Amino acid sequence: MNEAVLETNLDFPNKRRGKVRDLYELTLENGEEALLIVATDRVSAFDVVMANGLPGKGVLLTQISKFWFEMFSGDFDHHLISTDAADVPGLDAAQRSALDGRIMLCRKTTVVPIECIARGYITGSGWKDYQATGSVCGIPLPAGLRNSDRLEEPLFTPSTKAATGHDENISFEQGVDIVGRQRMEWLGEATLHLYGKARDYALERGIILADTKFEFGTRPDRDEPLLIDEIFTPDSSRFWPADRWQPGGEQPSFDKQVVRNYLETVVAAGEWDKTPPGPRLPDEVVEKSVARYREAYERLTGASLS
Repeated sequence: MNEAVLETNLDFPNKRRGKVRDLYELTLENGEEALLIVATDRVSAFDVVMANGLPGKGVLLTQISKFWFEMFSGDFDHHLISTDAADVPGLDAAQRSALDGRIMLCRKTTVVPIECIARGYITGSGWKDYQATGSVCGIPLPAGLRNSDRLEEPLFTPSTKAATGHDENISFEQGVDIVGRQRMEWLGEATLHLYGKARDYALERGIILADTKFEFGTRPDRDEPLLIDEIFTPDSSRFWPADRWQPGGEQPSFDKQVVRNYLETVVAAGEWDKTPPGPRLPDEVVEKSVARYREAYERLTGASLS
């Protein structure tokens, strides 16, 4: 099995290390300030990074995002400049080879402090809210819905961007208090447009897009926000195989579900308590997880990666 890329140490300023990505700031040859996002193969679950990663996961996620950015380029401006490591100034040949396929060179933006979530099915935190209140983010829903039921109309359910820990679901009006009504209305319309188009596209390929989240950023030279971060990847969306969808419980998915299921057995055995450091994943769990990410990439894009 190939080794996972777990860490990068590039000679650029202001490195930030997220759970699964490394971010650097740099200046392009034309003088434009840019952001370099490196998708490593680290894997996190329950907000904890595991001791080992999923080889190739960062490449698969980057290429999925690239595919969707290109699909929506006629609808929304976005921050992606290039995914070619050769376009990153200051890298030597060895670094370009190591980063091949897993970088996004992006325009710098000021992040809009709202996580934009679209839900076409009732699941996850939305299902928990519904069980407790009959609503999701203050939006009343019909009685009698089951876990993973399809919603008659997709919902825009924003949340706050938390610096640490979990984001918090908020109502539309709470979002208005943060960014203003005009901006919130734009975010809601953009989110549902993106979701609807991607949902229909994925379903034609046998995949249900249950829900997803977006981020937007602003620049001084643009009237409308840019689509930023990653979009429609298995780490930012719930993808379910359409032929196995059965409302009434949790669904199989094209993400790190295999990792989470394994970790629950470790927790049940008293071998881990969901706090750092994360345990090492067995080869079988790693291989099955990578296969799920790869299948999602191939089914959505119609391409394959060596």
